[in-house]
Amino acid sequence: MKKSEIEVRKLPKKSIITIIIMSVIIVIGFTFEVFTINLKMEEVLADLGHKHISNIKVVNKMRVEDNETRLKSTVYKVTFFDDDLKKECIGFVHRSNHGEYSKDIDCN
Repeated sequence: MKKSEIEVRKLPKKSIITIIIMSVIIVIGFTFEVFTINLKMEEVLADLGHKHISNIKVVNKMRVEDNETRLKSTVYKVTFFDDDLKKECIGFVHRSNHGEYSKDIDCN
């Protein structure tokens, strides 16, 4: 068989439609998750003293464990603009396994 005679089969329309629908659902789900995480973090930061913020972005979410107590918790890396201070802020928000939040944020 020569190289010019290789037959290429096309995907059936049903498979293409299924792939497109699944891709759209994934994009919508990811967008919804990012939106809800940012909204929740905006609420938490308001409780921690940053009332008027904009451009919030959760950069990373990490599960951490204390080596001594073996307690697991979550740490969020966030960036945002504090409208009261007129400064860009970056730092960490820690959520304990009891649901209590603390912050380590630096504003420049």
